[in-house]
Amino acid sequence: MNDVNNGGGNSAVHNVILENRKKLSVSGVTDVDRFDESTVLFYTNMGELTVKGSNLHVNDLSVTSGEMNIEGDIDAIIYGDKDLRSPLSFIGKMFR
Repeated sequence: MNDVNNGGGNSAVHNVILENRKKLSVSGVTDVDRFDESTVLFYTNMGELTVKGSNLHVNDLSVTSGEMNIEGDIDAIIYGDKDLRSPLSFIGKMFR
């Protein structure tokens, strides 16, 4: 595993492992914005990450270790703004 610099001087590992488009394991998760059966939007130490599909379920989420496991029919894994590491406040969303 490689360490990646998250810009704040701390090193953290971020991995994404997809098995058969059914099971996704992600490390380096810092916060979860929202999730439903078709979309999971969360933040990692490498920025915003969106998972799209159907019948999605967040099975495990550990805030302490930053690990998340998602199961379902995964259609897309989309990275967003790499500098966005946590949700914006209401005022921040207005100016985005």
